[in-house]
Amino acid sequence: MKALITRKVGMTSTIAEDGVVTAVTLLSASPCVITQVKTDEVDGYSAIQVGFEESKEQNTPKAQKGHFKAAGAMPKIVREFRLKDASELTEDLKVGESISPEVFSVGDVVHVTGTSKGKGWAGTIKRHNFHRQRKTHGGKGDTRKPGSIGSMYPQHILKGKKMAGQMGHEQVTVQNLKVAFVDMELGVIGVTGAVPGPRKSIVIVKGAN
Repeated sequence: MKALITRKVGMTSTIAEDGVVTAVTLLSASPCVITQVKTDEVDGYSAIQVGFEESKEQNTPKAQKGHFKAAGAMPKIVREFRLKDASELTEDLKVGESISPEVFSVGDVVHVTGTSKGKGWAGTIKRHNFHRQRKTHGGKGDTRKPGSIGSMYPQHILKGKKMAGQMGHEQVTVQNLKVAFVDMELGVIGVTGAVPGPRKSIVIVKGAN
């Protein structure tokens, strides 16, 4: 199973031997610990629950302490990765085992999921790339307003209508990025291209296959 919980560090660039410069996002990838293994017989589906980073014991609720006791860890961040079928549950996937960045190698194609930067309340021009209204020849004055949003029938606004509202701060998945390098000493993975979210945000890296 190729999946890791990481934390975004920032961006840099790499220069290939032929002089091609590639933008790379750095992800801090300390080993993740398996906290629970879910099976079809017990839970109705196959999945691996993974913990990331260490939390202080006084900051961990009693129920979670009992849950993490078998793993021998006290993770701060917990995520679950669904498996296609029970055949993916190998002997290495046991409670308490660690998943290191070594599961990925240079050239692997991955899907990256993060929470995008929140932009607050935004109008239709910034949020949906609407055009402004004309400033002359009968313009209504406020050239950035959206214009008509209703219709004769039905007598209400349809769901999904593009209007002003909260922009950003939503889950975004960027597919088919490549692993540029894996540094085990520093615990860093380099992924080509941009990754959603601000620095220090949680980023999920999963193999594309």
